[in-house]
Amino acid sequence: MRGLPAAARGYIGCAAPAAALCAAPAMGLGPDAPWSSALALALLYGLCEQLRRCRPPVGRAPYAPDSGAPGGFPTGWAGPVLLAGVFLLPPPLAALAAVPGALLAPAGPRFAAARRLWHAAELALACWAAAQVFRALGHQPLSAPQFPVVLLPAAAAAATFCGVLAALDGGVLAAAERHPLRTAWRGLLTRSLGPHLVHGLAGLMMAVLWCSSYGPPAALLVLLPMYLSCWAFDRYHRERAAHQATIRALVQAVDIKDRYTRGHSERVGRASVMIARELGLAEDRMEALRFAGILHDVGKLGVPTRLLRKDGPLTPQERRVIELHPEYGHEIVRGIGFLEEARAAILHHHERLDGSGYPYGLRGHQIPEVARVVAVADAFDAMTSTRSYRRARPVPAAVAELRKCAGAQFDPRMVRALVASLDRDGWHPDLVTAADPEPGAGRSGQDDALPRDAGGGAPVPVPPVPLPERAGRAGRDGVR
Repeated sequence: MRGLPAAARGYIGCAAPAAALCAAPAMGLGPDAPWSSALALALLYGLCEQLRRCRPPVGRAPYAPDSGAPGGFPTGWAGPVLLAGVFLLPPPLAALAAVPGALLAPAGPRFAAARRLWHAAELALACWAAAQVFRALGHQPLSAPQFPVVLLPAAAAAATFCGVLAALDGGVLAAAERHPLRTAWRGLLTRSLGPHLVHGLAGLMMAVLWCSSYGPPAALLVLLPMYLSCWAFDRYHRERAAHQATIRALVQAVDIKDRYTRGHSERVGRASVMIARELGLAEDRMEALRFAGILHDVGKLGVPTRLLRKDGPLTPQERRVIELHPEYGHEIVRGIGFLEEARAAILHHHERLDGSGYPYGLRGHQIPEVARVVAVADAFDAMTSTRSYRRARPVPAAVAELRKCAGAQFDPRMVRALVASLDRDGWHPDLVTAADPEPGAGRSGQDDALPRDAGGGAPVPVPPVPLPERAGRAGRDGVR
């Protein structure tokens, strides 16, 4: 576990012995205990983990074994196997049955041992707690169909299983991923409760068939629809990954065309997520903001390259052309459904609270929230990045400039959120900076995101100009 934060090592180091204490009484159950069923369920769960093909449907389990990053659903499509063990086995055996499969599950390349240990510990604790609740509600391990009275205890056990996983995952998010305490548990229970209740019903069906005259082979039939639904979900995620690859290609095209800002889009996306996390926004909105930050300058694909690389200041007419790039970007991403909210940020990230921005001169809260977030992230990275005509500013100097311009150019709330996140986590651009631009390239003053006193230059007053037909439609989409 070298490389993990000390808090994460301590957290996992406490969870693993607790799980061992829950499973330890199994050794004293004697030969009359259902050891054969426990062994069969443990083998079945281990096989399901090896055959895992679907991405996690909900939740943010940070150390799911098959993930290199947060975003796991610890039981996958094999959840009914564990919950069948909850209904069929004593609590210590139910906890023990989850351990071998979790320890042998495929793991991401980073912290593989820690992920497997954490996965085994949390599942053992969740299974033990769920089995205890099932017993506390008056049911011994299931040995014969007891409908409908068994439904309520089974639902309570599945909810307990879900609640324990959510509680443990929120703690490790705070310890290992350094999520703010007030948001670490947000959404973990509500997003995973429904799927876990479905898994509980499927696990109950498995347990009933297991005890029936048809025997354990019939119980395996329950897993077939679970696997098929998981396969369909995986296909959906693969399609979404293809969309993200398209986004990546667009960003690379912008980086090639405007070489002096290479890496800028990635860093703006990262800073946007930092602000969104500090504001406590929902996970789906954080994802939308990440896309918005990455794609905020995609409209530069519609700007002549000679203007982006011009050696010298822009003329008023050239600046008018440059200032069309938010609308070009809005049109480029119009047909991508999951970028619906990001489109507003792409279109309005150069608006200013005092109304002096572009393309529409919106004021205050007329500017969409996502655009106000991206505007702060964009300006911060512009000031802290080295350009061909100036060196990067230190982070404290950039923060001071953002604070100075808060209320006139930037939303003070977004500035405070970025500052709080920087104070806690720091800024780590990981050397994603411009790659030695050509001498003189980018001197035309493309830093539209910069505060006026930070080198961006005051906008040149020009009369309104008719927009291209495509850009004109952007103003009629209700995103204003």
